[in-house]
Amino acid sequence: MTTLSPVSDRALQIADKVEAFVRQVVVPYEQDPRRDHHGAPTDELVFELKDKARAAGVLSPHILPGGDHLTQRETAVVLIRSGLSPLGPLACNTNAPDEGNMYLLGKVGSPAIQERFLKPLVEGRARSAFFMTEPADWGGAGSDPSMMKTTCRRDGNHWVIDGRKTFITGCLGARVGIVMAKAPDVEQGGGACMFLIDLPDPAIRIEHIPNTIDNSMPGGHATLTIDNLRVPADQMLGEAGEGFKYAQVRLSPARLSHCMRWLGACIRAHEIATDYACRREAFGKVLIDHEGVGFMLAENLIELKQAELMIDWCAAVLDTGSLGTAESSMAKVAVSEALQRIADRCVQVMGGTGVTDKTIVEQVYREIRAFRIYDGPTEVHKWSLAKKIKRDWRQAQADKAQ
Repeated sequence: MTTLSPVSDRALQIADKVEAFVRQVVVPYEQDPRRDHHGAPTDELVFELKDKARAAGVLSPHILPGGDHLTQRETAVVLIRSGLSPLGPLACNTNAPDEGNMYLLGKVGSPAIQERFLKPLVEGRARSAFFMTEPADWGGAGSDPSMMKTTCRRDGNHWVIDGRKTFITGCLGARVGIVMAKAPDVEQGGGACMFLIDLPDPAIRIEHIPNTIDNSMPGGHATLTIDNLRVPADQMLGEAGEGFKYAQVRLSPARLSHCMRWLGACIRAHEIATDYACRREAFGKVLIDHEGVGFMLAENLIELKQAELMIDWCAAVLDTGSLGTAESSMAKVAVSEALQRIADRCVQVMGGTGVTDKTIVEQVYREIRAFRIYDGPTEVHKWSLAKKIKRDWRQAQADKAQ
């Protein structure tokens, strides 16, 4: 069992600085009208906030000078604070999908790839997108990546990619793309491959960007066609055929990062609901003095702490060097489901006000509902864990038989 030691002073100092910035600078922007047709912040707003974060010394705070990354436990305390506003991760450059993409490039990218593609992301000068999920009506990969139909084939000193992708977060307006595709045979590299590309590219055509329940991330969740996209061979990420392994390098920490950011948002929603319940009067006393309301806030407090502890435990496992696939699945399920209950109670405590855009509470509720789906729905993670339980049981029986 992993024994947890106190988080470092350097992480706490960075986190305190991030929290002060988010509360004092970012929160006033929450009513800024610079939004697209779906309510997502425009790039104009995002880059203005990044400029302010840069000036305050809190841009990409999880990445240290020189390029070293904070440990996952240190990252947790920083990303939780950045999530205190839905705009906080965008301002501090700790948002999805950029944070996960930066982590992957830092782990797998060659020096040339890091200089060309990672550096502008860390500096907050560009956004990125991760091209993995494919349309269901095309029979492509969703939660099961082995169904991937997007192909790549070697052609001289280039690779040629053809296929379709869907729910590609932030694609519109992104400058850096990571594309996942399957080579047809061993001679062509075999299995899944990843490539770095410059965006936009005429070979990538956005079919449509649906309106979704969430709207915190710029660029939407696009469905697109990739037609004869030619990528120089030196823009392959890592080795041919290792794409699924690299996906896990990215996805396990990324699931946990989502938990961190949305925990921060729910902490803030709970603060807003608590303030409302301590001021609003009904039937002769403030709402919190009514057991039904007070108990909901008490349940929130309990589940907020449980989510924090789950995140800390999973982060500690990842810091051992393990991919932590099972642990990140457990955290994704436990934290996303708990945060949904917390957000729901916040709405309920605030009554009619809770379903308006007067505060961020209704947005947090919508965003958490989407969080239960992306990076693997709850049911997929439970299924994966059930398979592990069966494998472990069989191994235990085999060990007993020896």
